[in-house]
Amino acid sequence: MTETIERTQKWRAAGLGDRRTWTRFAYLLATFPLGQFWFIALVALISVGASLIIVWIGLPILWFAFVLWRKGAEIERDFVAWGLGNEIETPYRPEPAGPVRKRWAVRLGDPATWRDLVYLILLFPLGIIWFTILSIAFALPIGLIATPLIMRWWEPFSFVGEGWRWLVIDTTGEALIAAAFGVALLLLVPTVIRGMAAVHSAVAAALLGPTRTASLNAEVQGLRVSRGKGLDAAEFERRQIERNLHDGAQQRLVALAMGLGMAKEKLETDPEAARQLVEEAHEHAKLAIVELRDLARGISPVVLTDRGLDAALSALAAQSSVPVDVSCRLGERLPAPVESTSYFVVAEALANVAKHSGATRVAVAVNREGDQLLVEIRDDGMGGADVNGHGLAGLSSRVEAVGGKLAVDSPEGGPTLIRAELPCG
Repeated sequence: MTETIERTQKWRAAGLGDRRTWTRFAYLLATFPLGQFWFIALVALISVGASLIIVWIGLPILWFAFVLWRKGAEIERDFVAWGLGNEIETPYRPEPAGPVRKRWAVRLGDPATWRDLVYLILLFPLGIIWFTILSIAFALPIGLIATPLIMRWWEPFSFVGEGWRWLVIDTTGEALIAAAFGVALLLLVPTVIRGMAAVHSAVAAALLGPTRTASLNAEVQGLRVSRGKGLDAAEFERRQIERNLHDGAQQRLVALAMGLGMAKEKLETDPEAARQLVEEAHEHAKLAIVELRDLARGISPVVLTDRGLDAALSALAAQSSVPVDVSCRLGERLPAPVESTSYFVVAEALANVAKHSGATRVAVAVNREGDQLLVEIRDDGMGGADVNGHGLAGLSSRVEAVGGKLAVDSPEGGPTLIRAELPCG
Protein backbone atom coordinates (compact mmCIF):
# COMPACT_ATOMS: atom_id res chain seq x y z
CA MET A 1 0.00 0.00 0.00
CA THR A 2 2.80 2.40 0.93
CA GLU A 3 4.66 1.62 -2.31
CA THR A 4 1.51 2.32 -4.32
CA ILE A 5 1.07 5.70 -2.62
CA GLU A 6 4.75 6.57 -3.24
CA ARG A 7 4.44 5.63 -6.94
CA THR A 8 1.31 7.78 -7.22
CA GLN A 9 3.07 10.71 -5.61
CA LYS A 10 6.06 10.34 -7.92
CA TRP A 11 3.79 10.20 -10.95
CA ARG A 12 1.98 13.33 -9.84
CA ALA A 13 5.27 15.11 -9.15
CA ALA A 14 6.60 14.20 -12.60
CA GLY A 15 3.42 14.55 -14.66
CA LEU A 16 0.02 16.12 -15.07
CA GLY A 17 -0.71 15.97 -11.35
CA ASP A 18 2.13 18.35 -10.52
CA ARG A 19 1.03 21.92 -9.82
CA ARG A 20 4.32 23.19 -11.29
CA THR A 21 3.40 21.67 -14.66
CA TRP A 22 0.27 23.77 -14.84
CA THR A 23 2.05 26.87 -13.52
CA ARG A 24 4.61 26.53 -16.31
CA PHE A 25 1.82 25.86 -18.81
CA ALA A 26 -0.03 29.02 -17.73
CA TYR A 27 3.13 31.09 -17.98
CA LEU A 28 4.11 29.78 -21.42
CA LEU A 29 0.57 30.27 -22.71
CA ALA A 30 0.50 33.82 -21.36
CA THR A 31 3.68 34.77 -23.24
CA PHE A 32 1.66 34.92 -26.48
CA PRO A 33 -0.73 37.79 -25.54
CA LEU A 34 1.92 39.47 -23.40
CA GLY A 35 4.42 39.27 -26.23
CA GLN A 36 1.87 40.82 -28.59
CA PHE A 37 1.25 43.68 -26.17
CA TRP A 38 4.92 44.49 -25.57
CA PHE A 39 5.84 44.17 -29.24
CA ILE A 40 3.04 46.43 -30.48
CA ALA A 41 3.36 48.98 -27.67
CA LEU A 42 7.14 49.33 -27.73
CA VAL A 43 7.60 49.22 -31.51
CA ALA A 44 4.85 51.80 -31.92
CA LEU A 45 6.17 54.14 -29.22
CA ILE A 46 9.80 53.91 -30.32
CA SER A 47 8.92 54.37 -34.01
CA VAL A 48 6.67 57.36 -33.39
CA GLY A 49 9.09 58.89 -30.89
CA ALA A 50 12.07 58.49 -33.21
CA SER A 51 10.18 59.97 -36.19
CA LEU A 52 9.01 62.99 -34.17
CA ILE A 53 12.26 63.66 -32.32
CA ILE A 54 13.15 66.36 -34.83
CA VAL A 55 10.26 68.48 -33.51
CA TRP A 56 11.05 67.59 -29.85
CA ILE A 57 7.68 66.00 -29.17
CA GLY A 58 9.34 62.67 -29.80
CA LEU A 59 11.47 63.01 -26.66
CA PRO A 60 8.64 62.58 -24.12
CA ILE A 61 7.31 59.67 -26.20
CA LEU A 62 10.72 57.97 -26.13
CA TRP A 63 11.02 58.72 -22.41
CA PHE A 64 7.66 57.04 -21.81
CA ALA A 65 8.75 54.02 -23.89
CA PHE A 66 11.93 53.78 -21.83
CA VAL A 67 10.06 53.91 -18.53
CA LEU A 68 7.53 51.39 -19.85
CA TRP A 69 10.07 48.78 -20.90
CA ARG A 70 12.08 49.10 -17.67
CA LYS A 71 8.87 48.56 -15.70
CA GLY A 72 7.88 45.74 -18.03
CA ALA A 73 11.20 44.01 -17.41
CA GLU A 74 10.66 44.23 -13.63
CA ILE A 75 7.19 42.69 -14.05
CA GLU A 76 8.64 39.93 -16.23
CA ARG A 77 11.26 39.05 -13.61
CA ASP A 78 8.49 38.59 -11.05
CA PHE A 79 6.40 36.65 -13.59
CA VAL A 80 9.30 34.34 -14.46
CA ALA A 81 9.92 33.72 -10.74
CA TRP A 82 6.25 32.78 -10.28
CA GLY A 83 5.77 30.72 -13.42
CA LEU A 84 9.15 29.09 -13.93
CA GLY A 85 10.62 29.24 -10.43
CA ASN A 86 13.68 31.15 -11.65
CA GLU A 87 14.59 34.04 -9.34
CA ILE A 88 16.39 36.56 -11.55
CA GLU A 89 18.46 39.22 -9.80
CA THR A 90 18.10 42.86 -10.79
CA PRO A 91 21.01 43.53 -13.18
CA TYR A 92 21.16 47.33 -13.21
CA ARG A 93 24.20 49.37 -12.31
CA PRO A 94 23.95 51.34 -9.05
CA GLU A 95 22.75 54.88 -9.65
CA PRO A 96 24.83 57.75 -8.27
CA ALA A 97 23.42 60.31 -5.89
CA GLY A 98 22.99 63.78 -7.30
CA PRO A 99 21.13 65.38 -10.19
CA VAL A 100 18.43 63.46 -12.07
CA ARG A 101 20.43 63.96 -15.26
CA LYS A 102 23.27 61.80 -13.94
CA ARG A 103 20.93 59.01 -12.89
CA TRP A 104 19.27 58.94 -16.30
CA ALA A 105 22.65 58.92 -17.99
CA VAL A 106 23.58 55.80 -16.02
CA ARG A 107 20.25 54.14 -16.91
CA LEU A 108 20.62 54.87 -20.62
CA GLY A 109 24.24 53.70 -20.64
CA ASP A 110 23.48 50.47 -18.80
CA PRO A 111 23.60 47.45 -21.16
CA ALA A 112 21.01 45.72 -18.95
CA THR A 113 18.45 48.36 -19.99
CA TRP A 114 18.83 47.46 -23.66
CA ARG A 115 18.78 43.73 -22.94
CA ASP A 116 15.40 44.35 -21.31
CA LEU A 117 14.13 45.81 -24.57
CA VAL A 118 15.48 42.87 -26.59
CA TYR A 119 13.72 40.41 -24.28
CA LEU A 120 10.35 42.20 -24.44
CA ILE A 121 10.51 42.34 -28.26
CA LEU A 122 11.65 38.71 -28.45
CA LEU A 123 8.75 37.67 -26.21
CA PHE A 124 6.35 37.95 -29.17
CA PRO A 125 7.97 35.34 -31.48
CA LEU A 126 8.70 33.13 -28.47
CA GLY A 127 5.05 33.36 -27.47
CA ILE A 128 3.97 32.28 -30.96
CA ILE A 129 6.31 29.28 -30.82
CA TRP A 130 5.20 28.22 -27.32
CA PHE A 131 1.49 28.68 -28.19
CA THR A 132 1.85 26.56 -31.32
CA ILE A 133 3.73 23.76 -29.58
CA LEU A 134 1.33 23.71 -26.61
CA SER A 135 -1.70 23.65 -28.91
CA ILE A 136 -0.34 20.67 -30.82
CA ALA A 137 0.91 18.96 -27.65
CA PHE A 138 -2.60 18.95 -26.19
CA ALA A 139 -4.79 18.84 -29.29
CA LEU A 140 -3.17 15.77 -30.87
CA PRO A 141 -3.32 13.46 -27.80
CA ILE A 142 -6.86 14.58 -26.92
CA GLY A 143 -7.97 14.06 -30.51
CA LEU A 144 -6.51 10.55 -30.54
CA ILE A 145 -8.07 9.72 -27.15
CA ALA A 146 -11.45 10.88 -28.46
CA THR A 147 -11.19 8.67 -31.59
CA PRO A 148 -13.52 5.89 -30.30
CA LEU A 149 -16.21 8.49 -29.54
CA ILE A 150 -15.76 10.12 -32.92
CA MET A 151 -16.06 6.70 -34.61
CA ARG A 152 -19.38 6.19 -32.84
CA TRP A 153 -21.10 9.16 -34.50
CA TRP A 154 -19.13 9.88 -37.68
CA GLU A 155 -17.80 8.05 -40.71
CA PRO A 156 -14.27 6.58 -40.77
CA PHE A 157 -11.75 9.36 -41.19
CA SER A 158 -8.08 10.08 -41.79
CA PHE A 159 -5.89 12.55 -39.99
CA VAL A 160 -3.83 13.39 -43.09
CA GLY A 161 -6.05 12.89 -46.10
CA GLU A 162 -7.14 10.24 -48.58
CA GLY A 163 -3.66 9.62 -49.99
CA TRP A 164 -2.44 7.99 -46.77
CA ARG A 165 -4.66 4.93 -46.55
CA TRP A 166 -2.65 3.41 -43.69
CA LEU A 167 -3.63 6.35 -41.47
CA VAL A 168 -7.34 5.98 -42.11
CA ILE A 169 -9.16 4.87 -38.97
CA ASP A 170 -12.20 2.84 -39.93
CA THR A 171 -12.45 0.08 -37.31
CA THR A 172 -13.04 0.00 -33.56
CA GLY A 173 -9.70 -1.75 -32.99
CA GLU A 174 -7.80 0.99 -34.82
CA ALA A 175 -9.69 3.61 -32.83
CA LEU A 176 -8.69 1.96 -29.55
CA ILE A 177 -5.05 1.76 -30.67
CA ALA A 178 -5.19 5.46 -31.57
CA ALA A 179 -6.68 6.24 -28.15
CA ALA A 180 -3.91 4.29 -26.38
CA PHE A 181 -1.32 6.14 -28.43
CA GLY A 182 -3.01 9.42 -27.45
CA VAL A 183 -2.76 8.53 -23.75
CA ALA A 184 0.98 7.83 -24.18
CA LEU A 185 1.46 11.18 -25.91
CA LEU A 186 -0.53 12.97 -23.21
CA LEU A 187 1.78 11.54 -20.55
CA LEU A 188 4.72 13.09 -22.43
CA VAL A 189 3.18 16.57 -22.41
CA PRO A 190 4.69 17.52 -18.99
CA THR A 191 8.14 16.68 -20.34
CA VAL A 192 7.52 18.95 -23.32
CA ILE A 193 6.35 21.72 -20.99
CA ARG A 194 9.43 21.33 -18.78
CA GLY A 195 11.69 21.54 -21.82
CA MET A 196 10.05 24.71 -23.10
CA ALA A 197 10.13 26.20 -19.61
CA ALA A 198 13.86 25.44 -19.32
CA VAL A 199 14.58 27.12 -22.67
CA HIS A 200 12.51 30.19 -21.82
CA SER A 201 14.05 30.39 -18.35
CA ALA A 202 17.54 30.37 -19.87
CA VAL A 203 16.60 33.12 -22.34
CA ALA A 204 15.06 35.21 -19.55
CA ALA A 205 18.09 34.76 -17.29
CA ALA A 206 20.46 35.74 -20.11
CA LEU A 207 18.56 38.90 -21.07
CA LEU A 208 16.84 40.00 -17.85
CA GLY A 209 19.54 38.98 -15.37
CA PRO A 210 23.07 40.20 -14.69
CA THR A 211 25.84 39.01 -16.95
CA ARG A 212 28.80 37.08 -15.60
CA THR A 213 30.98 40.17 -15.81
CA ALA A 214 28.39 42.31 -14.04
CA SER A 215 28.02 39.68 -11.30
CA LEU A 216 31.78 39.58 -10.78
CA ASN A 217 31.97 43.38 -10.69
CA ALA A 218 29.13 43.54 -8.16
CA GLU A 219 30.83 40.86 -6.07
CA VAL A 220 34.14 42.71 -6.18
CA GLN A 221 32.39 45.94 -5.22
CA GLY A 222 30.63 44.16 -2.37
CA LEU A 223 33.94 42.76 -1.15
CA ARG A 224 35.49 46.23 -1.27
CA VAL A 225 32.64 47.65 0.76
CA SER A 226 32.81 44.76 3.24
CA ARG A 227 36.58 45.15 3.56
CA GLY A 228 36.17 48.87 4.15
CA LYS A 229 33.55 48.27 6.82
CA GLY A 230 35.71 45.58 8.37
CA LEU A 231 38.68 47.95 8.53
CA ASP A 232 36.48 50.66 10.03
CA ALA A 233 35.17 48.21 12.63
CA ALA A 234 38.71 47.06 13.45
CA GLU A 235 39.86 50.67 13.79
CA PHE A 236 36.86 51.47 16.02
CA GLU A 237 37.63 48.46 18.23
CA ARG A 238 41.33 49.38 18.38
CA ARG A 239 40.47 52.87 19.59
CA GLN A 240 37.98 51.43 22.07
CA ILE A 241 40.63 49.05 23.48
CA GLU A 242 43.11 51.92 23.66
CA ARG A 243 40.56 54.08 25.51
CA ASN A 244 39.69 51.26 27.90
CA LEU A 245 43.36 50.66 28.67
CA HIS A 246 44.01 54.34 29.20
CA ASP A 247 40.94 55.03 31.33
CA GLY A 248 40.94 51.78 33.24
CA ALA A 249 43.87 49.44 33.76
CA GLN A 250 46.52 52.07 33.02
CA GLN A 251 45.14 54.43 35.67
CA ARG A 252 44.95 51.56 38.16
CA LEU A 253 48.57 50.62 37.50
CA VAL A 254 49.69 54.25 37.84
CA ALA A 255 47.87 54.51 41.18
CA LEU A 256 49.44 51.19 42.19
CA ALA A 257 52.96 52.43 41.37
CA MET A 258 52.40 55.71 43.19
CA GLY A 259 51.00 53.91 46.25
CA LEU A 260 53.93 51.51 46.42
CA GLY A 261 56.38 54.43 46.02
CA MET A 262 54.77 56.29 48.92
CA ALA A 263 54.71 53.14 51.03
CA LYS A 264 58.41 52.63 50.37
CA GLU A 265 59.16 56.14 51.64
CA LYS A 266 57.09 55.66 54.82
CA LEU A 267 58.20 52.11 55.51
CA GLU A 268 60.80 53.13 58.12
CA THR A 269 59.28 56.35 59.49
CA ASP A 270 55.58 55.38 59.61
CA PRO A 271 55.05 51.61 59.27
CA GLU A 272 51.29 51.88 59.91
CA ALA A 273 50.79 54.37 57.06
CA ALA A 274 53.00 52.23 54.83
CA ARG A 275 50.84 49.20 55.58
CA GLN A 276 47.71 51.18 54.70
CA LEU A 277 49.25 52.28 51.41
CA VAL A 278 50.25 48.70 50.58
CA GLU A 279 46.68 47.55 51.21
CA GLU A 280 45.35 50.26 48.90
CA ALA A 281 47.91 49.26 46.28
CA HIS A 282 46.77 45.66 46.64
CA GLU A 283 43.16 46.70 45.95
CA HIS A 284 44.30 48.68 42.91
CA ALA A 285 46.19 45.61 41.66
CA LYS A 286 43.11 43.39 42.00
CA LEU A 287 40.93 45.94 40.19
CA ALA A 288 43.51 46.23 37.41
CA ILE A 289 43.52 42.43 37.02
CA VAL A 290 39.72 42.38 36.78
CA GLU A 291 39.70 45.14 34.16
CA LEU A 292 42.44 43.45 32.12
CA ARG A 293 40.52 40.16 32.29
CA ASP A 294 37.34 41.86 31.09
CA LEU A 295 39.26 43.55 28.31
CA ALA A 296 40.85 40.27 27.24
CA ARG A 297 37.41 38.63 27.25
CA GLY A 298 36.21 41.32 24.88
CA ILE A 299 39.07 40.58 22.51
CA SER A 300 39.04 36.80 22.48
CA PRO A 301 37.44 34.68 25.23
CA VAL A 302 39.52 31.68 26.19
CA VAL A 303 36.52 29.37 26.45
CA LEU A 304 35.63 30.12 22.82
CA THR A 305 39.09 29.15 21.63
CA ASP A 306 39.35 26.06 23.82
CA ARG A 307 35.82 24.63 23.89
CA GLY A 308 33.94 26.18 20.99
CA LEU A 309 30.91 28.38 20.44
CA ASP A 310 28.38 26.31 22.40
CA ALA A 311 30.37 26.47 25.64
CA ALA A 312 31.24 30.15 25.12
CA LEU A 313 27.59 31.12 24.65
CA SER A 314 26.60 29.12 27.73
CA ALA A 315 29.24 30.99 29.76
CA LEU A 316 28.01 34.27 28.32
CA ALA A 317 24.41 33.43 29.27
CA ALA A 318 25.47 32.53 32.81
CA GLN A 319 27.03 35.99 33.25
CA SER A 320 23.96 37.83 31.94
CA SER A 321 21.80 39.76 34.40
CA VAL A 322 18.73 38.75 32.33
CA PRO A 323 17.79 35.03 32.17
CA VAL A 324 18.94 33.56 28.85
CA ASP A 325 17.84 30.33 27.13
CA VAL A 326 20.50 29.04 24.75
CA SER A 327 19.83 26.55 21.94
CA CYS A 328 22.94 25.65 19.94
CA ARG A 329 22.92 22.95 17.22
CA LEU A 330 26.18 22.95 15.33
CA GLY A 331 27.78 19.52 15.05
CA GLU A 332 31.43 20.13 14.20
CA ARG A 333 33.54 23.17 15.05
CA LEU A 334 33.13 26.22 12.84
CA PRO A 335 35.88 28.37 11.30
CA ALA A 336 37.44 30.69 13.89
CA PRO A 337 36.21 33.96 12.27
CA VAL A 338 32.64 32.66 12.20
CA GLU A 339 32.78 31.52 15.83
CA SER A 340 34.26 34.83 16.93
CA THR A 341 31.71 36.89 14.99
CA SER A 342 28.81 34.81 16.30
CA TYR A 343 30.06 35.18 19.87
CA PHE A 344 30.34 38.96 19.64
CA VAL A 345 26.90 39.25 18.02
CA VAL A 346 25.37 37.46 21.01
CA ALA A 347 27.59 39.32 23.52
CA GLU A 348 26.65 42.76 22.15
CA ALA A 349 22.97 41.80 21.93
CA LEU A 350 22.91 40.60 25.55
CA ALA A 351 24.72 43.74 26.66
CA ASN A 352 22.10 45.89 24.91
CA VAL A 353 19.29 43.83 26.46
CA ALA A 354 20.70 44.36 29.95
CA LYS A 355 21.23 48.11 29.45
CA HIS A 356 18.24 49.26 27.41
CA SER A 357 15.47 46.75 26.76
CA GLY A 358 13.87 46.09 30.15
CA ALA A 359 13.42 42.47 29.07
CA THR A 360 12.70 39.63 31.47
CA ARG A 361 13.79 36.80 29.17
CA VAL A 362 16.12 36.28 26.23
CA ALA A 363 16.25 33.36 23.79
CA VAL A 364 19.43 32.67 21.82
CA ALA A 365 19.26 30.14 18.96
CA VAL A 366 22.30 29.16 16.89
CA ASN A 367 21.72 26.64 14.10
CA ARG A 368 23.72 25.49 11.14
CA GLU A 369 21.71 25.04 7.93
CA GLY A 370 23.93 23.76 5.14
CA ASP A 371 26.61 26.36 4.49
CA GLN A 372 24.87 29.02 6.59
CA LEU A 373 25.03 29.68 10.31
CA LEU A 374 21.89 31.36 11.66
CA VAL A 375 22.21 33.30 14.93
CA GLU A 376 18.99 34.66 16.45
CA ILE A 377 18.60 36.66 19.69
CA ARG A 378 15.03 37.39 20.73
CA ASP A 379 13.97 39.30 23.85
CA ASP A 380 10.61 40.34 25.32
CA GLY A 381 11.69 43.91 26.03
CA MET A 382 10.27 47.28 25.01
CA GLY A 383 11.87 47.31 21.54
CA GLY A 384 12.88 50.45 19.67
CA ALA A 385 16.53 49.46 19.24
CA ASP A 386 18.63 52.06 17.41
CA VAL A 387 19.92 50.26 14.32
CA ASN A 388 22.32 53.13 13.58
CA GLY A 389 23.81 53.19 17.09
CA HIS A 390 27.48 52.37 17.62
CA GLY A 391 26.79 48.90 18.99
CA LEU A 392 24.51 47.54 16.25
CA ALA A 393 26.31 49.44 13.48
CA GLY A 394 29.60 47.92 14.63
CA LEU A 395 28.02 44.47 14.71
CA SER A 396 26.68 44.94 11.18
CA SER A 397 30.14 45.87 9.94
CA ARG A 398 31.70 42.90 11.73
CA VAL A 399 29.14 40.50 10.21
CA GLU A 400 29.51 41.95 6.71
CA ALA A 401 33.30 41.66 6.98
CA VAL A 402 32.96 37.85 6.97
CA GLY A 403 30.38 37.89 4.14
CA GLY A 404 27.27 37.71 6.32
CA LYS A 405 24.10 39.74 6.85
CA LEU A 406 22.62 41.25 9.98
CA ALA A 407 18.92 42.10 10.34
CA VAL A 408 17.27 43.84 13.29
CA ASP A 409 13.52 43.85 13.89
CA SER A 410 12.69 45.99 16.91
CA PRO A 411 9.31 47.74 16.75
CA GLU A 412 8.27 50.09 19.54
CA GLY A 413 6.80 47.99 22.34
CA GLY A 414 8.87 44.97 21.35
CA PRO A 415 9.82 42.26 20.97
CA THR A 416 13.29 42.62 19.47
CA LEU A 417 14.80 40.07 17.10
CA ILE A 418 18.42 40.22 15.92
CA ARG A 419 19.26 37.74 13.17
CA ALA A 420 22.71 37.14 11.70
CA GLU A 421 23.40 34.91 8.70
CA LEU A 422 27.04 33.87 8.38
CA PRO A 423 28.63 31.73 5.64
CA CYS A 424 30.45 28.79 7.20
CA GLY A 425 30.97 26.42 4.26
